[in-house]
Amino acid sequence: MTDTPQLGSFVRELTIAEVIEETADAKSIVFDIPEGSEEDFRYTPGQFLTLRIPSEQTGSVARCYSLSSSPTEDTRLQVTVKRTVDGYGSNWLCDNAAAGQKMHVLAPSGIFTPKDLDQDFILLAAGSGITPVMSILRSALAQGTGHIVMVYANRDEKSVIFKDQLQQLQAEHPDRLSVLHWLESVSGIPSAEMLGNLLQPVAAKRHSYMCGPSPFMETAKAGLRRSGADMHLIHTEVFSSIEGDPFAEIVIEETPDDGSGEGPATATVELDDEVHEVDWPRNTPLLDVLLSKGINAPFSCRQGECSACACILKSGEVEMIHNGILDPEEVEEGYVLGCQLLPKTDHVEISYSE
Repeated sequence: MTDTPQLGSFVRELTIAEVIEETADAKSIVFDIPEGSEEDFRYTPGQFLTLRIPSEQTGSVARCYSLSSSPTEDTRLQVTVKRTVDGYGSNWLCDNAAAGQKMHVLAPSGIFTPKDLDQDFILLAAGSGITPVMSILRSALAQGTGHIVMVYANRDEKSVIFKDQLQQLQAEHPDRLSVLHWLESVSGIPSAEMLGNLLQPVAAKRHSYMCGPSPFMETAKAGLRRSGADMHLIHTEVFSSIEGDPFAEIVIEETPDDGSGEGPATATVELDDEVHEVDWPRNTPLLDVLLSKGINAPFSCRQGECSACACILKSGEVEMIHNGILDPEEVEEGYVLGCQLLPKTDHVEISYSE
């Protein structure tokens, strides 16, 4: 097995408490939260957990899995994974995860999270995309007051993850929850026109949250557009494979003076109700600076390909080295990626708390 770099001080360890078979090709993995570590694993509905999975080729791989548990209803963390063709991480977990096993993880993160659980929602999911949607659904029903319409697409009835839980939630909240199961074996693959006609009566002014394979989300977004939905109220969760090692310790190398005479910028960062002011070398991403100073800012891939390190630019000017995940609407709202962020002005103000 290939040696891996030293683990960062921000890496946490969890013990698997239980593995639940949801369908023939999907399992939920439940983790105990160590006593005294509750703050390290505080999360909001829709966020994900990054797991370090053993690999004979590379020593380990990092994979992100949405939390299907609800922070308002559950005392343990749960991720749900579905076996996929050539899906190394998911297949390894489905084959090997067992109670008592310890796994290295990063803190929960992600911006696929409602700011207000009292609002009316449209929830759209396909296959294992139900995972973060389930967390939002259960939390909104338990803590919110709004009405929720869910469309959940699968190949057939045997593929429906959380089928019994969804039936129970419908029975408990008949006036607040409407669930439509779209089965490809019965109705074929949904089209934008079909989804648009279906959602047209409820789409106006509702926030929509969607997760699933890319073709489904493209169709769902087109369907929402046809239905008259406000496109600024559509939220999507997209995952890509992590190629690097986000679990490795951060090392900031000293760089020679480039002759510009510019010293480091200053960053004022609001995180977890605390304000930090740090010197920010102009050629070093903000995330690296924060982690090197023991400030546990959220992150996952370090490559600009996930939303884990997303934060809000409050003042100043910055440059993103790479953005592979934020859509134009999110950038317009001020979202930036901490792992790809360089300063362009002497002082920059950033918030992770919104």
